[in-house]
Amino acid sequence: MLARVFSGAIIGIDAVQVEVEVDMSLGLPYFNVVGLPDGAARESKVRVIAALKNQGFELPQKRITVNLAPAEIRKEGAAFELPIALGVLAAAGQLDQKWLEPYLFGGELSLDGLVKPMKGALPLALAAKAGRFKGVIIPHANAEEAALVTRLDVFPVRRLREAFEHVTGIAPLAPYLRKESLRTAGSADSLVGDFNEVRGQSNIKVALELAAAGGHNVLMCGPPGSGKTMLAKRLPGILPEMSLQEAVEVTKIYSVLGLLQEGQSLVTTRPFRSPHHTISDAGLVGGGPSTRPGELSMAHNGVLFLDELPEFRKNVLEVLRQPLEEGAIHLARANQNITYPCRVMLVAAMNPCPCGYFNVRDRQCVCSPQRVMDYHTRVSGPLLDRIDITLQTRPVEYAQWADPDHTEKPSTYHQHRVEAARARQRFRFKDTETIHCNAQMLPVQMAEHCQLEASTERFLRQAVERFGHSARAYNRILKLARTRADLENHPHIQEGDLRIAIDCRILDRRGWLHP
Repeated sequence: MLARVFSGAIIGIDAVQVEVEVDMSLGLPYFNVVGLPDGAARESKVRVIAALKNQGFELPQKRITVNLAPAEIRKEGAAFELPIALGVLAAAGQLDQKWLEPYLFGGELSLDGLVKPMKGALPLALAAKAGRFKGVIIPHANAEEAALVTRLDVFPVRRLREAFEHVTGIAPLAPYLRKESLRTAGSADSLVGDFNEVRGQSNIKVALELAAAGGHNVLMCGPPGSGKTMLAKRLPGILPEMSLQEAVEVTKIYSVLGLLQEGQSLVTTRPFRSPHHTISDAGLVGGGPSTRPGELSMAHNGVLFLDELPEFRKNVLEVLRQPLEEGAIHLARANQNITYPCRVMLVAAMNPCPCGYFNVRDRQCVCSPQRVMDYHTRVSGPLLDRIDITLQTRPVEYAQWADPDHTEKPSTYHQHRVEAARARQRFRFKDTETIHCNAQMLPVQMAEHCQLEASTERFLRQAVERFGHSARAYNRILKLARTRADLENHPHIQEGDLRIAIDCRILDRRGWLHP
């Protein structure tokens, strides 16, 4: 007898519908799984038989063949075990095939029949909605996550027999009701501090506020202890709050990677990822044997912080160039092509030289000029071309960090200003789907929204000639000035906006490496 159950396979961060076909025929008892399963999926036969036995089901001694279709898609993981078990029962005549058709199933089975959590419950629920299924039957631990999908019934189960009794009508389950309070993925949220904890560095805070308001990438160059890492870790706290669509996009990535724990349904704060400089290119942008998302995609809609930028291997940094430009990473493999989202703010930090004290007042640098230049050339020009704001940080004076009465503006102050600036940009680009902030403007948008009056044009020309800025830096300055005008609610770019923007391109200046 042949039975058919519907499930889903994870491709990238999306789920595609999979038909679990179960055939039971005469012959020596044998259980075989075909359809390009990986090792975990092939081992499902052992767990399925043990779970059925320990849940009180009796199976005839027949040959069982399970096909996971379509066969050309690789099936990974143990989430096919629940639909396989129900398909075996249907093929054995213990439940009717038509009772399984309205649902999409997913879940791993333990030997005693418990349904364990699975990866990718949110993409599976989205696939069920797209396939017009009545609902999904998934592990109870994943119910809150799957319930984010509206107009879809979610039926969580703790044991295999609960799923059997629900589809047969013996003990129907009520659809899961999502809780009002949403918990977030703590690994992405716990590192955010407040800007008022950082003493001094007012010019760097202005630049980071500018970066958050326009979605600009940032590079900070300065000696150890000047606050580069401390400021970068607090940047997510001044970014605008994520929309529901952005939160779902991030949650899908964390769901596929299995980083959402039980009860954690939605990532509501912007991710902050800080990989070590020994990371591989596959670890950063994704790939490897299972083609999983990398740190770049895990920072989607958030901040990717690269500390000690020149210490990263050159091939690792170079793979960032196209993804930073497009907001997506395309991985082409022999048997599949996968696209992961990676719309991030890149924040990088580096020392001015290997010893860290080149061009620092009252400190002695032991590096030769050639060694300093070699250190900076580890970061290629094309990568620097993707960075809008380049800053040189200075050590904080003793009077600033030791004064007990010194106060700084909190992150909420900067966040309110950033949100207001982003709202003006959303209105400006409401008719352009691919542009969401000033950093993404193309020349046609810049010509329309970055027009200068005669006096401001004259000021910019003098600055470019004085500091030796390139044409590339000229465009970056215009984008930054437009963001500064949005922060101050200026309808047109003013001279003060240009002055701030020029100060945020310090590493472009001719001769900045010389003391």
